[in-house]
Amino acid sequence: MEADEQPAAKRRQHLRVPVLPEEKELIEANAKRAGVSVARYLRDVGQGYQIKGVMDYEYVRELVRVNGDLGRLGGLLKLWLTDDPRTARFGDATILALLGRIEATQDEMSRLMKSVVQPRAEP
Repeated sequence: MEADEQPAAKRRQHLRVPVLPEEKELIEANAKRAGVSVARYLRDVGQGYQIKGVMDYEYVRELVRVNGDLGRLGGLLKLWLTDDPRTARFGDATILALLGRIEATQDEMSRLMKSVVQPRAEP
């Protein structure tokens, strides 16, 4: 059982930590952004756990969407490369536009991955 899964009844020790009003607001905002209570946030941070915020899950959802787009675009390109009769009407301009969309989608995916991996400077 992980530390954050223990029943609250076992937690009978309390720590008193004096903070400035600005620090209190920042801690509360960070806990809210992470989607957890202030107590759990401070407990996790104090024990060295990496906080997984709600935003991380939103980035993952966005990456899944972009990955799906990339798969669909790749499927169209594969049909064209195999001389599928359904793509006979596609001209060079259409294929070049498709390649451009694939490249743009890859760039978007790279941008999203960097935003997940690299720490955010803004709260």
